[in-house]
This record gives sequence, C-alpha cells and structure tokens, in this order.
Amino acid sequence: MRVEIRVPQLPESVADATLVAWRKQPGDAVKRDESLADLETDKVVLEVPAPAAGVLKEIRAAAGSTVKNGELLAVLEAGATAETSAQSTAAPAAAPAAAPARPTSAAPKLGPAAKRVADELKLPGAAIAAAAKEGRVAKSDLVAAAAAAGSAAPARVAPTAPPPAPVKASGTRAERRVPMTRLRQRIAERLVQAQSTQALLTTFNEVDLTNINELRNRYKDGFEKRHGVKLGFMSFFVRAVIAALEKFPLLNASVEGTDIVYHDYFDIGVAVSTERGLMVPVLRDADLLDFAGIERGIAEYAQRARDGSIALEDLSGGTFSITNGGVFGSLLSTPIVNAPQSAILGMHKTQLRPMVVDGQIVARAMMYVALSYDHRIIDGKEAVQFLVAVKDGLEDPGRILLGV
Repeated sequence: MRVEIRVPQLPESVADATLVAWRKQPGDAVKRDESLADLETDKVVLEVPAPAAGVLKEIRAAAGSTVKNGELLAVLEAGATAETSAQSTAAPAAAPAAAPARPTSAAPKLGPAAKRVADELKLPGAAIAAAAKEGRVAKSDLVAAAAAAGSAAPARVAPTAPPPAPVKASGTRAERRVPMTRLRQRIAERLVQAQSTQALLTTFNEVDLTNINELRNRYKDGFEKRHGVKLGFMSFFVRAVIAALEKFPLLNASVEGTDIVYHDYFDIGVAVSTERGLMVPVLRDADLLDFAGIERGIAEYAQRARDGSIALEDLSGGTFSITNGGVFGSLLSTPIVNAPQSAILGMHKTQLRPMVVDGQIVARAMMYVALSYDHRIIDGKEAVQFLVAVKDGLEDPGRILLGV
C-alpha cells in the first residue's frame, strides 16, 4: 500500500524547515517509527518518522531544500520488504538480484546528532546497541564505542561543521564560504532585534562563593547518592534569582506594546551551548522545584539539546534567563536579553582573589556577575537592588533555604 510521507505539523510560529539529510534511500527497508529524515527549524531539529513498516520507494524533496508544513517528502510502500520491492520493479526478462534489506530489528533510539556520528564512524548495529543507555544513545557513547572497537573516531562531529580547511601552500591566500544554519540565522535575528527594540543596560557586581563551595563539598556526595544527580552551582543561582524576582517582579515582566505584562510564575531559561549554537531550555515553575529537581531538569535539558532530541516547546516562553560564560573561561561580559524577556543574569568564571574580610586579606572564591536589563521598564535602582539580592542569597545560602 502506498503511503505518503509529509512534513509533520510544524509549530505555529515556524513557517518552514530545511531538510538536512535523509537517513534512508529508495529501496531501503524501514520499520514503523524509524527516523527517515532530519528537518531543521530555526530552533530545533525534528525527526520525520516512518508511519508504517515497509520500503522507501521515492524521495520527493532533496536534502538541503526548504519545505513547508504538509509538503510531500517521500513515498513509502507499506508492508513491503526490500526483496519484494526490488522484484516488483524489475523487468520480467532479466530480473536483477534483490537488494539486501537493511536490518529491521529493534534498535535503540538515536537523536539526529548521534545518527550522524554512527553514520560517519560506520558503527555496526551491535556496537550501537551495546552503547545504549536506557534505550537512548548519546554521541559520547558512540565515540567511546568506536574507540573501544578500534575505529577512528573524529575529533569533532557537528551537523553543520564547515569542511576541513585545505592545506595552504606557501604564499597563497584562501577563503571559504559556509552558509549559516537556520539556528544561527535565528540567533542572529533575535540578538539584533533585542538590541534594536530594547533599551539595554548592564550592571555588575561580584559574589563571594566561598560558603557555597563549602556547602557543596560537605554534602555533594550524599546529595548525589540520594537524588541521583550532582549538586552544581546552577541550582543555587536559580533559587537566588527566584527569591530576588519575588522582591522585584518587574525583572520577571515583559513589554507588549504599551503594556507591561507581569508574570506571577517563574519559568527560568538556562542557556546551554551546543554544536549547533546556543539554546535556552526553560525550567517551568522553577519556584516549585527543589535543588535536586532543578539540577535534574537542567541536566536532562542539556543532554537533549546536545543530542538533538529537545522539543520546540522546551525552548518556548521563559520569564527570565541565566547564562554561564564562566564554563568557557569568561571573566566578565554583557549578556543580551532574550526578548521578550526584560532581564538576564550572566555568570562568569570563579577564581580565588585576595579580599578584605573582617580587616584581614584572605583568598576567597569570587565571581563577577552581570545583569543586563530593559531600561524601558526597569530603572537602574531596581536592577542594582535585584543584583544585590541575588548576591546576598548566594553569599549566605541560608537565606535561600529559609526563604528570608
């Protein structure tokens, strides 16, 4: 039976998508729900699943083309096998040998990024299955499996990585032109939009994280043993931010036309760096989460963002954002607000610095923090007071735990 494969329903805010790559070719056997192709929107990569088991007969949209909602991508012959499909299309006088069918046994789920690694490394199904953890396979698992099997793993695998630079002969000058991905284009548009529509200003402060370091070192092993997730810095920052937002609700608001929209909930976006660019998944109702819930949510979102399986709705909304340039060594920066939000907190590198405490010079674990905000609705006084409230909560973690 002929089955048409069409572009799945795209979110209302997404007009079209780019067909990044086909995972199957005409004549290949597929099983139900197996990924046939990857579609890239300006936010996420979507998989196109097979609606039924059978054989892929035709491809109607080429890789790299722009496709719209409901557009025909391919044709599937449901219920067929690679052998019967080849026989049905062969000439009666000289039927060629049937093409071998690809394995159709159950396999662990791979995200788009992991699929690319598996394809590049040419890993057998047994190696992929062995690398699976709870039914999913991450890129790092595949690279490790390839190394264990003696395969030559690439130093870096990225879905949109530019081609390797050619060897430059002495005295020559060369340049390469690589199209921006849809995600990079969207990031560029949003950053320019934010700077052109908001009155952005940044205020700075410094935070002594010595007490948090001591608290983490004291309880991190027991925390991980009980909750199954590591105790990081981010949960402290999220909780400190929420406590400060409760005191200064304008920083949790947004502008719509000539109205200020106050949000009486706390959906906190946490920026995650991926090979495709920066993504900001949102912790919904973060004020209702404990430390373990925050750490677990961030870890899950980060993994899904990096393996390409994060959903569009996970990136939508948000009332306030936190970004951490310190993981890359940044000492100070001015983050750009994630519009239509009105403020964003920038974390930076923690380093020991000499500080005066009770009249004595001592080494303390210090971090510069930056708050960028929309000056149209947030005055400098409120911005500074908010950042001081965040600082107070971090330097005295008991304030966060006791809600004072």
